[in-house]
Amino acid sequence: MGDRDGASRLDAFRRLAEARAGGDMVPLPRNIDGHDRRIHVRQTIREDHQSRIASASDDAKEKFDKLSGSLFSFFRGTALLFYRDMAGEDAWMPTVLCLGDVHPENFGVMPSADNVPFFGVNDFDEAYYAPFTWDLKRGAVGFILGAEEEGGKGRKKQRRIAEMFIKGYVEGMSRFARDGDETHHQLRIDNAPKIVKTLLEDSLNARAEWLKEDYHDEYGRGFRASKKLVPESTRVEEFQEVLNRFVEESGMTVPPRAGEMKVKDVAARIGQGTASLGLTRYYVLVEGPTKDGSDDVIIELKQARRSALDGLVPPTDFGIQGTGERITEAARVQLVNGDVFFGHVEHEDMSFMTRERSPYKNEIDLDELSTKAWRKYARLCGQTLAHAHALSDDAGERDVDIEPLILDAIGPPKLFLEDMLAFAMDAADRVRRDHAHFRADHALGAFASVDRVFR
Repeated sequence: MGDRDGASRLDAFRRLAEARAGGDMVPLPRNIDGHDRRIHVRQTIREDHQSRIASASDDAKEKFDKLSGSLFSFFRGTALLFYRDMAGEDAWMPTVLCLGDVHPENFGVMPSADNVPFFGVNDFDEAYYAPFTWDLKRGAVGFILGAEEEGGKGRKKQRRIAEMFIKGYVEGMSRFARDGDETHHQLRIDNAPKIVKTLLEDSLNARAEWLKEDYHDEYGRGFRASKKLVPESTRVEEFQEVLNRFVEESGMTVPPRAGEMKVKDVAARIGQGTASLGLTRYYVLVEGPTKDGSDDVIIELKQARRSALDGLVPPTDFGIQGTGERITEAARVQLVNGDVFFGHVEHEDMSFMTRERSPYKNEIDLDELSTKAWRKYARLCGQTLAHAHALSDDAGERDVDIEPLILDAIGPPKLFLEDMLAFAMDAADRVRRDHAHFRADHALGAFASVDRVFR
């Protein structure tokens, strides 16, 4: 690495993960505290956002402001920091295709391949093959911090909510081990529990009304300019070629509701997401079969990047090459009959994942949940995560019956629950301290430039 090159510790952490997984008693970053920990937090976040900081984009500043103002957003937007504290851990546990970024807002309603809303895991940006406990640990911390900030719950209730998430996972895994129905299980309006049934019902918006209110210009011919959408109508032919290539390379059968996959308009999407804030994102308006604008389809292209788990998980023979390819594969494996437009395509020397923006897309309002509802929702999300993991041996790379292996690895349920909760409560406290370090650094302008190596 030459003078003034950007600093990276990827190789160092890969070696650390390999050593830890191999049984060496090497310390992890979570074992340091005080100012040393503050430096580690600063360096990791700078490294994780090198390209966005270097571009001096407004979205990069917006992301850091957002992370500074919210503990839960900080947790959501710093997955690399979280997983570096787990490098090489749990190497003896069964490997599954993990979601990678489990928290209360990464479950929700989305369209199925037959255009019916269903509830499931809905964000695959960090998906990676890892010990199943990695998803459980991050998920438990996510429910603790979400319940604190979004729900205003105290420490005892936070722990109880995380407990229900883990119990739900064990229940779900036990159910799929017993019934073996994971390949056709799907939560829809007719079989969903009450906690999300209303969410599914509320998602049944009329497409024409949804398009008119949120996206169409006054004539229904293109996108309406707003703070979030910047129409780029001169690029219609360019993105027509992109979509044509996507259809050809993916081998997908275009559903009748997408008509001839004719691009009507293109817009840049500004300021969306938390972890992905600052990444390139486009919305492509596709003309529906009636050609009157009432049934248009919106396909999103979002820049894909390396998973935060890459180089940190215990060494494994399982894995998916590429960035968009990895995300596409995760959605294919972890969803039963999922979004037909989920895929990937290369453009502008970047890898993009594709998916439909649908009126069915809906998420639960965490700040409106009672304590009892929080527990029910956490339990359901645990069961839903178990479903995603159980599919690793049906649609994924695992060729063994994964459910009995996971249940054997869990062992005595009460002991496993205590171990997961002890980790989660400690990790949540660490996130709180890290957030304080980040806020202090952000106030001093620490994230306006990247770390450099000068020799």
